[in-house]
Order: sequence, then structure tokens, then C-alpha cells
Amino acid sequence: MEIKTMTQTISKEDILLEKLETLTPLQQEQVLDFIEFLQSKNEKKLEAKTEEKPQMSAHEAAKQWAGCVESGVGDLSYNKKYLDGPFE
Repeated sequence: MEIKTMTQTISKEDILLEKLETLTPLQQEQVLDFIEFLQSKNEKKLEAKTEEKPQMSAHEAAKQWAGCVESGVGDLSYNKKYLDGPFE
């Protein structure tokens, strides 16, 4: 985000750096610690999201619907004539 004035454009980064320079070395260290804390917190959230959902195959995902449609056609792998065209 930028703050626009009649004569110049100042970015958030410029404002942060300007304010950071006014702090004591101890305060600057605290700001740095806080930034690192926020970054690690964000990384932990990302790791948790990737760990929450185990990988699943398409077969496992659709297993509950296997065989739920009654078409009168048996297993297509054994009834090759059904592979050639539309059901009659």
C-alpha cells in the first residue's frame, strides 16, 4: 500500500524503515524478534495445512459410490461388446 501526496509517493516499506531508524537498538531488536515470530507462526500454519490431509487415491475417494448405479451391465472388462458403443 502506498500513501500518495501531491509531491511524492511513500511506500509502507519506506515508512517502516523511517520509523525503525528512530528506535533504540534494543527496540529494533524487539521489532526483529516480533517479525521472526510472525514468520514462524505463518510457516507453522502452512505446515499444519499440508499435514492435515493425508494423500488419497481416486479409488479411495470414490469407493463409497462403487456399485451404486444399477445399469444392467455387468463388469465391462468381461463384457467387451459394451465397450464398442452406446448401451442398447
